[in-house]
Amino acid sequence: MRILYVDIDTLRADHLGCYGYHRNTSPNIDLFAKTAMRFNNVHASDTPCLPSRSALLTGRFGIHNGVVNHGGTDADPVIGGPKREFWSEMQLNSFPSRLKRAGLRTCTISSFAQRHSAFHWYAGFDEAQRVPGSFGLETADQVYELARSWLERNGAEDNWFLHVHLWDPHTPYRAAASYGEPFAEEPLPEWLTEEVRENHWLQAGPHSAQECNGFAPKPAMLDHYPRQPQQISNMHDVRKMFDGYDTGVLVADEYFGRLLNDLEDLGVGEEVAVMVSSDHGETLGELNVYGDHQTADQLTTRIPMILKWPHADHLNGKSFDAMHYQIDLMATLVELLGVRVPGSWDGESFAESLNDGEDLGRGSLILSQGAWTCQRSVRWGDYMLIKTLHDGFHLYDDLMLFNVVNDPHEMNNLAGCSPEIIDEGLSILEGWYQEMMPQAARGRDPLLNVIEEGGPYHVRGQLGDYLARLRDTGREKLAEQLDEKHN
Repeated sequence: MRILYVDIDTLRADHLGCYGYHRNTSPNIDLFAKTAMRFNNVHASDTPCLPSRSALLTGRFGIHNGVVNHGGTDADPVIGGPKREFWSEMQLNSFPSRLKRAGLRTCTISSFAQRHSAFHWYAGFDEAQRVPGSFGLETADQVYELARSWLERNGAEDNWFLHVHLWDPHTPYRAAASYGEPFAEEPLPEWLTEEVRENHWLQAGPHSAQECNGFAPKPAMLDHYPRQPQQISNMHDVRKMFDGYDTGVLVADEYFGRLLNDLEDLGVGEEVAVMVSSDHGETLGELNVYGDHQTADQLTTRIPMILKWPHADHLNGKSFDAMHYQIDLMATLVELLGVRVPGSWDGESFAESLNDGEDLGRGSLILSQGAWTCQRSVRWGDYMLIKTLHDGFHLYDDLMLFNVVNDPHEMNNLAGCSPEIIDEGLSILEGWYQEMMPQAARGRDPLLNVIEEGGPYHVRGQLGDYLARLRDTGREKLAEQLDEKHN
């Protein structure tokens, strides 16, 4: 078996044509999806980057593997403690180690480990490559050259797994000038109106409308990243934000297409299982977060997942609507290869349902964020309930409820008018929590530990300066509210 996994960082499912986007951002992925399985409700259990890929590697939720943050204690996994053997649990039961048990040679082409000091990512891989000197700012063409070279040497052989990580849609939006402005004449999404933008302008939080690249504008960055706006001061800036992100998606799509062409040139195109997915999505104004991934909401946690499995003609072009974690897909892959899914994994295989063509999945999902905010959300039915433990200086309500089917951009918080739905969501969350806590990493809830250590990594120590900025920009009342809440 040959497997290619193209991991496109920060890729929103709803910004791909095959998931209904009105802009032509993904011609190659869309064509691929016509002869593949498309999963419509896959979510990253833990976000953003470091927690997500740690969950993918270990098959375990952040509450169990210990990684929920980008810094502090809970940015590192629990390796084993006093009972750690010579070969650690992470080494033996990482997903690449399970693939090796199926006889596959494994390789990752990614700078993820260096960018996040996440060297546990290498556990189980036979080979790892990255663009020299890169820390997530390499471009798709640079990554592609490494992948193309690897396929030239190894692609015609049997039994391999190649992970190719493309960063391009991730901020800062930096598609080369040669791509021009491919979406200049394309309409913006209808939901982000001038009225919405004006309302966001009066609110607070990192990556909000008045400081959409952190806690304050950074005009000097425009010299290096002209596609990345520093404020959303008018609808031109809204366009710049969407066009910058979408052009990054287009770039990644181009090189995904080149990889597929390389497989065809090697004569193995029909024999390779191909997956394309992401570590998390991106909010482009939702919840007043522009160009980042700070919350446990629908747009941040939902990811595309498209899988083509050789000789599964009955599944070509099939769409699945059932809910899954991204770690469920990895468990499914392991089982399809005839390898036992480790009992320690939280990911659950649904290989049997794929064989039957049935659309079976989980009744609910619990999703976590710990690097910008501390949140846990419940996704079930038509709803997403977000419980906020630390608001990341956004002044979010403790509970937010959205009908994400009717309100996909989370415009209307229903928490104040739907107590019975709130109670249902909280009951699901409490049941999950009680089930998870006996095996919690380091014996406690890692999100609570993040708060005790000073809050999510990206907002830690930033409050004083940000209060001053709020006052300097006429948002004194917001400064008072944040000061009262966090001091």
